[in-house]
Amino acid sequence: MAEFSNPFNRRKFLLTAGASAGVVLLKGCLGNPPEGVGGGSSQAQSGTQSTAQMVANSSVSPEQKPETTKANLGYIPIVEAAPLIIAKEKGFFAKYGMTDVNLAKQASWGSMRDNTEIGASGGGVDGGQYQMPMPHLITEGLITKGNVKIPMYLLAQLNTQGNGIAVASKHAGKQIALDLSKGGKGLVDGLKSSKTPFTAAFTFAKVNQDLWIRYWLAAGGIDPDLDVKLIPVPAAQTVANMKTGSMDAFSTGDPWPYRIVKDKIGFLAMLTAEMWKDHPEEYLAMRGDWVDKNPKATKALLKGIMEAQQWLDNFANRKEAAAILSGRNYFNLPFEILAEPYEGKYDMGDGRVIDDKSMAVYYWKDSKGSVSYPYKSHDLWFLTENVRWGFLPKEYIGAKGKELIDKVNKENIWKEAAKELGVPAADIPTSTSRGVETFFDGIKFDPEKPEEYLKSLKIKKVSF
Repeated sequence: MAEFSNPFNRRKFLLTAGASAGVVLLKGCLGNPPEGVGGGSSQAQSGTQSTAQMVANSSVSPEQKPETTKANLGYIPIVEAAPLIIAKEKGFFAKYGMTDVNLAKQASWGSMRDNTEIGASGGGVDGGQYQMPMPHLITEGLITKGNVKIPMYLLAQLNTQGNGIAVASKHAGKQIALDLSKGGKGLVDGLKSSKTPFTAAFTFAKVNQDLWIRYWLAAGGIDPDLDVKLIPVPAAQTVANMKTGSMDAFSTGDPWPYRIVKDKIGFLAMLTAEMWKDHPEEYLAMRGDWVDKNPKATKALLKGIMEAQQWLDNFANRKEAAAILSGRNYFNLPFEILAEPYEGKYDMGDGRVIDDKSMAVYYWKDSKGSVSYPYKSHDLWFLTENVRWGFLPKEYIGAKGKELIDKVNKENIWKEAAKELGVPAADIPTSTSRGVETFFDGIKFDPEKPEEYLKSLKIKKVSF
């Protein structure tokens, strides 16, 4: 593939609290939580600022004043959502003129898709947090009702790492680990022909957490479409399903994999940081019609999120972040379930302990450079994996894929916002490609040669 180049109401329907449409609008609680305090039942009350105070502290110049102060952003209660929540709670959105941002907690990724379709004017959302390549699939009308095409703009990557594969306790000691070829494959093969094959869950098909578990299985010699049973389960339901024994493993973001260890119902087979160091994770995207109508407001949102990402990457702020996120308005879980992973501390539940800050979730910078910048080469990897598993035709690794990426990925808006924010030139990537990526099993992805990557993979649906 050639080097990347830089480069709209549907009838309102009844929203239910089911797996495809639940949503709770939250305005957030401004200010800091009590020092060192967290937990699912407490809400931060100290240091509260009024909207008027935040506006008074705003650094918005007249020429950068947003067209609107309002935006409805959807999120799923996992660590990927932290930049949105922190930007709201710490007043970073308001600082740049976005004083009326609503955060809408989604019951599932199906809910996020549905509420994106109807838009804020129909009771849904303008955009928010997405797995990849959801924005591209929505733009193409491939996962929307009636295959309606709804152009989406990808604006920033929210985070890297912070995901894992959790496995039920009944499989402890059976070599279900990062490299399944060393013994775990035998267990899966043994269950293949039984009435209860190895059942693994992801949160939404064709995107991040489906792709992580597929890569892990295939790297260990296990065909995810033939040797196991893969099922979609909302992130917040994964712990309950593991307790009932209805699934053997699941792929999702913190805090859910780590929570099963604390609840003593499973262990972590691996962290995605072990599978692909500094891998792309979830993204900020908005409906294209909203961005086209509100270009200055778009950059204001971006600046608020960028400042939140920088705040989050200061480890001195991690306990406060865990306290905010764990509160009842957001994740509603014990403080320590977030606090330890935020420091790169993972009790894997199988006797292995990780204490390494480089394995923690990052939001602004990692060992490879910018986290926040949306590299087009990463868009291509997600599309390439969709081709690998037969979700998309081959042309999406060629000209059709490049055209789609250029249509969806608005890295130029990211750069404009970064410059207005005063981000140093050294922290603004000069290429839309991060270059060759290397996975734990030695496989390499060269964004200039996606076909060669697919040819190198032993287990896949696409053929050449």
